[in-house]
Amino acid sequence: MLLEVEKAEIMTKLGRGKGNWGAKYDRLEHFKRFSNLDKSIKELGNAGWVLIHKKQGYTGISLNPKYKLEIIEFIEKHLPYLKGMVK
Repeated sequence: MLLEVEKAEIMTKLGRGKGNWGAKYDRLEHFKRFSNLDKSIKELGNAGWVLIHKKQGYTGISLNPKYKLEIIEFIEKHLPYLKGMVK
């Protein structure tokens, strides 16, 4: 359950603010405050919800726009106080 909340927080951080969907990504190093970051990103990547952009010198991540509805439902399920804030 705690890992699911962390995944929702990671996706919230990607989706809000700059709106990192598709080709617009954020560096993985900006998410180092999450304790299970590697495991969360691996699981989200395997599910297809997070796109991993390997660049020279860093790795970027973004949300997959194909799964936008599923991602928003997942975030709202695990972080109900954010309902309607991720678009």
